[in-house]
Amino acid sequence: MTHRSEASPEPRHPAPQAGWRRTAVRLPVHMFRAGLGPLFRGRLLLLVHTGRTSGQPRRTAVEVVESATVDGRRSWTVASGFGTAADWYRNLKHTPQATVQVGRRFHAVTAADLPAEEGGELMARYAPRHPRIARRLCAYMGFTVDGSEADYRSVGEAIAFVRLTEGARPTGSDH
Repeated sequence: MTHRSEASPEPRHPAPQAGWRRTAVRLPVHMFRAGLGPLFRGRLLLLVHTGRTSGQPRRTAVEVVESATVDGRRSWTVASGFGTAADWYRNLKHTPQATVQVGRRFHAVTAADLPAEEGGELMARYAPRHPRIARRLCAYMGFTVDGSEADYRSVGEAIAFVRLTEGARPTGSDH
């Protein structure tokens, strides 16, 4: 179970960065654009999505939680640490077709939300592979975890995960 002390607030999504911190957070975007994407070794990708209001291309570097190939199609699963209010997340909800840059390669993708249960399973697999990062991510979002699989599964059910699948078409009426 996800633990919260009586004095601690409910899990929260951190406020977007501003000032020099925003510049630091955006540094990977500039590195990708300068051809330095291979330095991230597949841990980060550059997501090129369409602004829901402007219609202009927007770029965001996001961590790859899991990558896979299913039926010959590559897919990358990413998490929105800022929840469903993150601009890139809202843009993908509006226009799920996007492009990802992994290393120096570009892939046309379609975004789809993961169900909460699948997010829980994903986080339960991710945490043992990256224990320090998983713990820090949870703390950053206001969760306290004891390191158990059940705790990480519970947190994963509360995080907005998006699967970016190469060449896929959106399914269902939510796109």
